[in-house]
Amino acid sequence: MSSFQGDVIHLDPMIPRDETNKDKRASVSKKLPKHEVVFCGKLKIKKETLLVVLTVAGVCLGLLIGSLLRLTKPSDTAVLLITFPGEILMRMLKMLIIPIIITSVITGLANLDMKKSGKMGAHAAAYYLSTTTLAVILGMLLVSAIQPGNPRIRQTHSVGEAQKTVSTLDTFLDLIRNLFPDNIIAACFQVAQTKLTETPANILDLAANITNLTTNASAESEVYHVKVSRTLERIPNTNILGIIVFCIFFGIILSNLGSEGKPVKEFFSILNTIFMKMIVAVIWYSPIGICSLIAGNLVKMGSLSDLIETLGLYMLTVIVGLTIHGLITLPLIFYIVTRTNAYRFYAGVFQAWLTALGTASSAGTLPLTMQCLEENLKIDKRVTQFVLPLGATMNMDGTALLEGVAAITIAQMYQYSLTFGQLVTISVTATLASVGAAAIPSAGLITLLLVLSAIGVPTEAVGLLWSIDWFLDRLRTSVNVLGDCIGAGIVQHLHKNDLEAAASPVELMPEEGMSFRKSDINDDGICDSGLVMSSTKTLP
Repeated sequence: MSSFQGDVIHLDPMIPRDETNKDKRASVSKKLPKHEVVFCGKLKIKKETLLVVLTVAGVCLGLLIGSLLRLTKPSDTAVLLITFPGEILMRMLKMLIIPIIITSVITGLANLDMKKSGKMGAHAAAYYLSTTTLAVILGMLLVSAIQPGNPRIRQTHSVGEAQKTVSTLDTFLDLIRNLFPDNIIAACFQVAQTKLTETPANILDLAANITNLTTNASAESEVYHVKVSRTLERIPNTNILGIIVFCIFFGIILSNLGSEGKPVKEFFSILNTIFMKMIVAVIWYSPIGICSLIAGNLVKMGSLSDLIETLGLYMLTVIVGLTIHGLITLPLIFYIVTRTNAYRFYAGVFQAWLTALGTASSAGTLPLTMQCLEENLKIDKRVTQFVLPLGATMNMDGTALLEGVAAITIAQMYQYSLTFGQLVTISVTATLASVGAAAIPSAGLITLLLVLSAIGVPTEAVGLLWSIDWFLDRLRTSVNVLGDCIGAGIVQHLHKNDLEAAASPVELMPEEGMSFRKSDINDDGICDSGLVMSSTKTLP
């Protein structure tokens, strides 16, 4: 006979079972190698290991091909064909970003109660804010010590035209506005942005009274007086923050519905499984795409000697900052909280790091990051499904560090003496602007305009920094992904007891038989291990 206590069903081992179920038990008990493939005859290698090897080979091959093709000076058509496989990879990754974010966040929150999800979100947000602030401060200290902003760079090289007008207030209002999209469908491909239009005052006067501007010379001076008007426009981009906020709200309500919302939970859970299996196929194509992206960018890059001569110290400052943050700051925080070695943790997400290095998109790397944490490091799915989508859009340590370095470098080019208050403004603005940065390539330089406007530094030199951003973007994106992974590991550690209490494992009780969770019993009364419930007991 069987009994039900809480979420655990105790089965009497003396209940007879038919031969079919006996075969099921026997098949389940066989522990076949799950992730091994036969390679070159008797040699066996794990799929994860093979994928890492192929990705490393893709990176090295891309560097080799790109370096050799630079010597031949290929035509524009040849460059297009070289980068085409990489373009296909980015399109496939972007295709799955929104489906995976939606199903992951809703599934993760639906399996947590509101109290636990609130604590988890608070811990994740505190981690994101802390590490981003530390990254900005580190970058500001390094740029102040190395002094990469030589004024001769601005004098001897064209710095480009003035960038568009950016308002700090409007940028932050747009950030808040996009958190609550008025159309969730449009949020998948549109972002609200305030456009500032400067209208000369004399034109306005001309429309009112044209005769006043024809004879008076003083009217000519009014040309320099402008009126700024604001219009809200929609630009083509994905409003990931707005989608995540909607999914968080949806998932919390779904979690509170209990059994009434079970069909919807299962629907999103199955969808999430389908999308994750789809991304596996894309991942196996990623070594080819990464090779193409790296080779194409090397071919299109300008003179390497000129870049090193003009922006070598700037590149060095950013690289040193990212290295210190990724290899010292983040592992130290991880060790302080979990008392475990972060470098072993890094080994489990090496594939995600390489993909971020090749694609320069933390959102595009998100599916692979989730897979690495869940399969290699055994991070709970409820943690990865909730924390990682937030991290892909909010946790931009590398971007924040670069914005701090770039802002002070440009100020040094123009020989601006920054006050302590302006340095604090850079720190705060870079931290907040990185949260609003889209998880797409080169988004950091776009938000850099906001930081420069906040301290009153000319924005013309941003065009000069853009020439090497394709390289630095990959480095800072890889650091962003490492920060997301460390955050998921810390949240897992802090909520380990709560997660285990919510889903206690199956345990063997020799005296009374086997015990299983209620969720382990399917509609046919069969447990995961193949045991059959007694038909004399009906579950409530």
